[in-house]
Amino acid sequence: MFGFIPPALTPILMLFASNVFMTFAWYGHLKHKSTPLLIAILVSWGIALFEYCLAVPANRLGSAVYSTAELKTMQEVITLLVFAGFSVLWLKEPLGWNHLVGFAFIALGAWFIFQKW
Repeated sequence: MFGFIPPALTPILMLFASNVFMTFAWYGHLKHKSTPLLIAILVSWGIALFEYCLAVPANRLGSAVYSTAELKTMQEVITLLVFAGFSVLWLKEPLGWNHLVGFAFIALGAWFIFQKW
């Protein structure tokens, strides 16, 4: 699809972009709690459409290079990375050492998924 980007990298970039949209769809409204819930739902749904437009083809393209378990693992690790940045930069919520240790354990689990034993 994107001839100038290696096939193994294309789904990763698309999943990263889709996660930015989804994180804003799910959590962006928390910075605007005075907005009526129905409006937050409708805006979030609209944002999520862009996420689907990236995530579905990312998984379709990625399945040519990665197993389903590897794609799902990538998705979860990318989600945590995007959420950590979002939490600090958008919501102004600090990450503590316990969050970092938990994320490190998840990264270790991801490492095991990608091993060919």
